[in-house]
Amino acid sequence: MTEGRVRIDKWLWAARFFKTRSLASEAVAGGRVHIDGQRVKPARDVRLGESVRITIGEATITVVVRAIDDRRGPASRAVLLYDETAESRERRERERELRRLAPPPGADMRGRPSGRDRRRLDAQRAGQRRGGGAPPPVEDDDHRDDEAG
Repeated sequence: MTEGRVRIDKWLWAARFFKTRSLASEAVAGGRVHIDGQRVKPARDVRLGESVRITIGEATITVVVRAIDDRRGPASRAVLLYDETAESRERRERERELRRLAPPPGADMRGRPSGRDRRRLDAQRAGQRRGGGAPPPVEDDDHRDDEAG
């Protein structure tokens, strides 16, 4: 672990929050990383004791920088770079429990889904993977009966 200056995108990569440095840089540039409540740029240097809030998907993790390193190593070394706050850990545990207790998509359907039901389920799942938002509109097959008749 080094003493000195390291860019936030490089630190996030070394701390194993992101798989590649370019993903870390995109997250910082996209506003999903805040240092001490301020949105930052990828070139911003990280300092000891700063609070870093990272949003990955729907999860938000808040950590305090404990060490600075510019090299990616094993996970056992990466966890020494930061301490997760108690509030962040509790929030993640609550969210995990809510996801575990939530019914699976399509649980309210009876039997095998029709083609239309399958398209709706696929659109809903795709919306969840993109990070929420409304699923894309799905054409309703009911209006075709009026035209054919």
